[in-house]
Amino acid sequence: MRIVLIHPNYHSGGAEIAGKWSPAWVAYLAGFLKSGGYTDIRFIDAMTDDLTEDQLRAELAKEDHIDVIGCTAMTPSIYKAERALEIAKEMHPEAVCVLGGIHGTFMYNQVLKEAPWIDAVVRGEGEAVMLNLVESVHAGRWPNDRGQINGIAYREGEKVIATKPEPPIKNVDSIVADWSVLDWPKYIYIPLNVRVATPTMSRGCPFTCSFCSQWKFWRDYRVRDPKLVVDEIEHLMKEHEVGFFILADEEPTINKKAFVAFCQELIDRDLGIHWGINTRVSDILRDEEDLPFYRKAGLIHISLGTEAAAQLNLDLFNKETSVAENKKAIRLLRENGIVTEAQFIMGIDSETPETINETYEMVMDWGADMANWSMFTPWPYSDLYREMEDQVEVFDFEKYNFVTPIMKPKNMDRGELLDAVMNNYRRFYMRRSLFHYPWQKDPLKRRYLMGCLKAFIKSALERKFYDLGKFGYWGPQTIKKLKWNFDSTKKLDEKVDFGDVNAWKARTKRKEEEAEARMKAAEEGLGLSNGAAKATANGAVKRPLSEDERAEVVADLRAREKALAAAACGGGGDQQMSEAEMDAALSRVHAATTNPSQVAGNPQMDEEEQEAALR
Repeated sequence: MRIVLIHPNYHSGGAEIAGKWSPAWVAYLAGFLKSGGYTDIRFIDAMTDDLTEDQLRAELAKEDHIDVIGCTAMTPSIYKAERALEIAKEMHPEAVCVLGGIHGTFMYNQVLKEAPWIDAVVRGEGEAVMLNLVESVHAGRWPNDRGQINGIAYREGEKVIATKPEPPIKNVDSIVADWSVLDWPKYIYIPLNVRVATPTMSRGCPFTCSFCSQWKFWRDYRVRDPKLVVDEIEHLMKEHEVGFFILADEEPTINKKAFVAFCQELIDRDLGIHWGINTRVSDILRDEEDLPFYRKAGLIHISLGTEAAAQLNLDLFNKETSVAENKKAIRLLRENGIVTEAQFIMGIDSETPETINETYEMVMDWGADMANWSMFTPWPYSDLYREMEDQVEVFDFEKYNFVTPIMKPKNMDRGELLDAVMNNYRRFYMRRSLFHYPWQKDPLKRRYLMGCLKAFIKSALERKFYDLGKFGYWGPQTIKKLKWNFDSTKKLDEKVDFGDVNAWKARTKRKEEEAEARMKAAEEGLGLSNGAAKATANGAVKRPLSEDERAEVVADLRAREKALAAAACGGGGDQQMSEAEMDAALSRVHAATTNPSQVAGNPQMDEEEQEAALR
């Protein structure tokens, strides 16, 4: 059985500017297939290699025979994925072509209608479904028994058939990733110039936020054994020379016991690797006393879902946090040597130049090391989309990438929105490059931030940041000439039917008890619920949580149900500038800090003093 897996060639100039990211989906899927006896697997990373259609054809032409071809797709990459599978079907018409990923999971009706060459769409968690499908093909039962394979959708004439869902894999520790399918020298994290991996510690979420689709995709919240996760990281370091990782979980700190156990295991093994996460402000405030311990475990970068600066917008997003709490969380992280990145969602209907400028003023007041402004993008399968679908004008999913202004605010056009956001970026990173990054006392943090600046400058000079080159943006003078290139022929054929989710999402005592039960089940499965030790910064052991303390944690978790999930970082990237060119660009930044002698000689001056000196 020859299996070929493809990552489609899609780029948007968002978080991928930090480097070329190792696609975790293929490692976990390949590992599960190999555990089922199917070891003849090849991976084509068209995104990282930036393959043209002709180059993809050439790669597929190297195969004498392929039995199954699989491709993944998020919403913005769906058209690239459909085209990749069309090319694959042209090259190998005998192969069964399969699409997986979040977009196909919910939009399978539209996908199968617009891409009839796709033989099946995998809906939801893919490992068990894909193994069952491959076994069916291997046994010669495909396509006759495809209706018996749970978790897929397929065409039967003009009709689309969806089989019943495949139950989530209860024991997520049975999914052992095979990272050897990746060509590791390609996956470099620019800030530290090391290989980067994106392992996961959990799947799903115990809560049902309207902005997020994770709870719908995974359907059940499960946590891996922290020791096995560290085993995986140690393997990545020793076998593939990985020097940095980011936990791909939506919120890895939500189960504090598991997260603490994970950190303690990293400390005990003294691996010396640094890593990053995305999480919520409320978790940082909850874990104030544990932050030195997290930093000791190697946690160097936290991206926070602050979302909006104005309290009005925070209330609109149901964030359950305040501006003051955002500021405190960032201060706590900085005091503990952890790089802070504030995330903002821009472009809601009430957005104005003043509210966009307010986010800049706020993030400077907060003192965040980094900031990221993402465009408001309602996924077509989210509950939030239903609430505002009458405002959506663009159905070209390729532009649903958090950098293209899909939504048009009531009092701004899209060009003005983009320019205001770019003005925030220009001001923020110019000030940070002159008055903040070079003066960090911590050598590691200074090197890390200067590396982030390198990635930012590189993407800007290449005109890849935020898709600016594609839009034709060169500054305020061009905002009336921007070309969004929305494909107006793209339409949403039909609304996504999730069934009666209102009953599932009802904030009742029953719902709260179910969420608590999932948390307890995850802890019990890891042996963390009956007297598990709590680690501290110096490695000491404290008593387990009391019933009152547990009640406080549960209350905090219940409050999260109303929160919106932050936009996550991920993707891949391009590298076209040479290192010499990059170093030359950075030297020009350094020169700005060293010309005025009083600034160079006083690295401990505060930002206002340094700015005054430069003036």
